[in-house]
Amino acid sequence: MAVCALLLPASMAFAQKKKEETNVRTVQGTVTDASGEAVNGAVVQLKNIKTLQIRSFITKDNGAYYFHGLSTDVDYELRADYQGDTSGAKTLSTFDSRKTAVMNLKLSKK
Repeated sequence: MAVCALLLPASMAFAQKKKEETNVRTVQGTVTDASGEAVNGAVVQLKNIKTLQIRSFITKDNGAYYFHGLSTDVDYELRADYQGDTSGAKTLSTFDSRKTAVMNLKLSKK
């Protein structure tokens, strides 16, 4: 009986952690200019549509960006900006069931 009392909290904690892991996702991609070249230093903004909170990421040498730990219960809007150029907004929907979504952003002149 004592062993069961000790194991129950551990198994509940494991189940909770497993549930949390299934409710998160990642979005990643690259930012390119109009000619298709990767853009280093572009600012990618991720907006939580529910709370309107915005997170930013500055692209690396190969134009890559990523956001981890995103809720599967929230829609997100992605947009990139660089030296006056901007990409169109893209939406990562709650209906998108991918754990790792790849969303590439292409800059165009304003």
